[in-house]
Amino acid sequence: MSEPLVIIGNGMATARLVEELNTRALGRYAIAVIGEEPRLAYNRVLLSSVLAREVSYGDIELKTAEWWRAHGVTLLYGHRAVSIDADIRRIRLANGATLPFAKLVLATGSRAIRPNVPGMDLPGVITFRDLADVAAMEQAAKTHKRAAVIGGGLLGLEAAYGLAKAGMEVSVIHLMDRLMERQLDPRASAMLKEAVEAKGISVHLNAETAAIKGDRRASAVALKDGRDIDADLVVVAAGIRANSDLAATAGLDINRGIVVDDHMQASKAGIYAIGECAEHRGVCYGLVEPAYEQARVLAAHLAGDKVAYPGSVLATNLKVSGVNVFSAGDFLGAPGTEQIVLSDGGLGTYKKLVLKDGRLVGAVLFGDTMDGLWYSELIRSGTAIGAMRDDLIFGRALAERSLPKGEAPKPLPQILAA
Repeated sequence: MSEPLVIIGNGMATARLVEELNTRALGRYAIAVIGEEPRLAYNRVLLSSVLAREVSYGDIELKTAEWWRAHGVTLLYGHRAVSIDADIRRIRLANGATLPFAKLVLATGSRAIRPNVPGMDLPGVITFRDLADVAAMEQAAKTHKRAAVIGGGLLGLEAAYGLAKAGMEVSVIHLMDRLMERQLDPRASAMLKEAVEAKGISVHLNAETAAIKGDRRASAVALKDGRDIDADLVVVAAGIRANSDLAATAGLDINRGIVVDDHMQASKAGIYAIGECAEHRGVCYGLVEPAYEQARVLAAHLAGDKVAYPGSVLATNLKVSGVNVFSAGDFLGAPGTEQIVLSDGGLGTYKKLVLKDGRLVGAVLFGDTMDGLWYSELIRSGTAIGAMRDDLIFGRALAERSLPKGEAPKPLPQILAA
C-alpha cells in the first residue's frame, strides 16, 4: 500500500519534486499537493514577461491538470494549510478539513518584505511575487501613468521592465550603491544601469525610502534625502523572507528559514523542506536552481537512495530588463584570487573570471552569457583549468580545443553520494 506523502506549496520546487518521485519511486507514495493560490503551478521566473506581454498566462503553466491526474497526484489548489500536528501526523486546512500524512514536505516559498515606513498600507502599494500581483499591476497600468519600484535587485528590475513595457513612466529606488549587488560586480552593474536607463527607466541609487505619501492613494515615494519621487503605483521588491509560519505550528526548528539537514529533513522525523522556505547549513537560497537540486536529493532520499545535499554554488543566468546577465561563485574575487577580464563597450559585453589555485571559482558575464552554464559546471566540479587557462575567457569552444584529446571536463553528477 502506498504511503501518504503530502506536499504543502504548489510551486516550481513541488513540480520538480513530483517529477523526480515519479522517476525514482513510482507507486511508493500516494501524493497530495496543497496549494494556496487558486491555480496550477507556474513558472515565477517569467512573471515579468507576462507583465510585459511577451508571454501569456497559459505559457508559464508548468504542468497541465491532466498531467497531475495522469501521475496519480491529488491536487488541492486554492486551499490554505493553517496548522500541522506533527504528533498525530495531520494537517488542518482553512476550511476545517484535515489530511493525514506519513511524510510531509514543506515547499511554502517566501513572501515579500515591506519596509517599515509610513504609508505602506495605502492603496496603490503592492508587492511583486505572484500572478495576482501581476494582475494588479496590469490593472493599475490602465489608469495610472507613473510607477516607482522600491528595490533594484532582480525582482525590482523585472517589475520595472514589465511596467515600462506596459507604458508607464518608471523609477527604480535602490538603497545600495549599485543594481543587483548580490549577483553583479561594480562594472557589470554599471553596464546594467546604462541599459535600464536606455529603456527610459529612471534609476536612483543610495536612495532610502522614508515614507509613501498620499491621502486616499499612493502619490509619491519620499526619500530620506528630502526628494519626492512621484508615483501613483508603488511596487515593493525590497527582498524576501522564508514562509515558515506553518512550520512553526509543527514545532520545527526555524532560524532564517526551516532548518534542514543534508537529506532536507527538518527537526522532526518524516518532515522535510525544500526551496525558498528551507535553510540548509545556515543558507536560504532565493533562486530556482538550488530548489531543483534540493528536490532531486529529497526524491532520491525518499526512494531509499543514500544521498546528501552539499549545498549549492549560487548561479544566476537570466535576462534582466532585456539584457542577458550571469554570475556564479565568488564573482567579486576574495583575497588570494586572480582575475581575467574581457570587455567590449561597443558590443556591450563584459566577462570576468575569478581563479584560485588553478581552478575557476567565480564568473560574471554581461551581454554574452552563452558559456555561463559551462563556467558554472567548472566552478561546481572544481576542475583544474591549467591546460586551457589562456583561452578560458573566450568560452568553451575555444578553451576545450586547448586540451589533450579525451580530457574535456566532464559534467558534475546531479546527485552526490553521501
